[in-house]
Amino acid sequence: MIEEVSRQTPSVLAIDVVICTYNRAAGLDAVLANLEQQDCGGQIVWRVLVIDNASTDATPDVVASHIKKDHLPGLRCVFEREQGLTAARLRGVQETTAPWIAFVDDDNFVAPNWLAAVGRAIEARSDAGGIGGKVALDWEVPPPPYLKEFGFCFAEQDHGDRDCVVDSLAGAGMVLRRAALTDSGWLARPLIADRVGRRLVSGGDVEMAQRVRAAGYSLWFTPDAVLKHRIPASRMSRRYLFRVIRGLGTSSALIGALTWSADWQSWRRMAHERRRHWYRFAFDRLRGAASRRRGWTAAIAWTFFALGFAQGVRRCEALGDSQKAALLGAACLPVT
Repeated sequence: MIEEVSRQTPSVLAIDVVICTYNRAAGLDAVLANLEQQDCGGQIVWRVLVIDNASTDATPDVVASHIKKDHLPGLRCVFEREQGLTAARLRGVQETTAPWIAFVDDDNFVAPNWLAAVGRAIEARSDAGGIGGKVALDWEVPPPPYLKEFGFCFAEQDHGDRDCVVDSLAGAGMVLRRAALTDSGWLARPLIADRVGRRLVSGGDVEMAQRVRAAGYSLWFTPDAVLKHRIPASRMSRRYLFRVIRGLGTSSALIGALTWSADWQSWRRMAHERRRHWYRFAFDRLRGAASRRRGWTAAIAWTFFALGFAQGVRRCEALGDSQKAALLGAACLPVT
């Protein structure tokens, strides 16, 4: 198995690729076919695990057909009954053993050298707890012009042409060191539920990255590991954009508590001041858009961000005392 190969051949890196999926059988089929093109040059031993997050479509049949073809190393599927991306990712970590776990979504298409590029970054950065590459948006149809300034809503990631330390990583193609996840405490108790069913509240990937960072590990971006994030036409509407923006606003409040270094009352004061700031900012954007008779999409999107942040603050305040204690400062950076 992977652990045995790693002990016998120290120069070979072991990575488990975890794909969490929910009712996207056709997309999963394409992603698995794409993974068959990986060329690691013999320096990486890898396996593929699909976490079926309580799908009701043909997901099991798709995985079974790929297992039969035997083109993907160690491909298998595990059914996770608890809905949500956080629960699925946790199950993926629990069901694997390699020192590194690569999270590839069911709409992510990696370049043929993606694993090789990730492996080179890992070997070069002994302090790394997480590695991420360039995430380019692959629009199914040409997007409306207004969407181009909202790439961050679709996990777009590009920090330039050189390897560099970053403050966070997009969940699409995020590769984490198992030991770092263990040291961070995330394995024992994830704190943010992510993408439960069709809800678009996110932040679970940010929690993982920030808790790894708080445990003393660095996060690295490597531009050679290129991933295309497929964006279907159904996700290009204003309605979908507003839902995503509101979800990001909610998660930003939760992440704010997660990384706060002081007590609960000081966080509460900060959060309410920031909420007022978002309301003022959103109002100014709307007023400016009205006076110029343009820019409505951006203005309304930021209004939804303000509403989402307020919702996140309310969610934090509604937590019980033990939940607040667990959340507050769980990903606070160590004092240097």
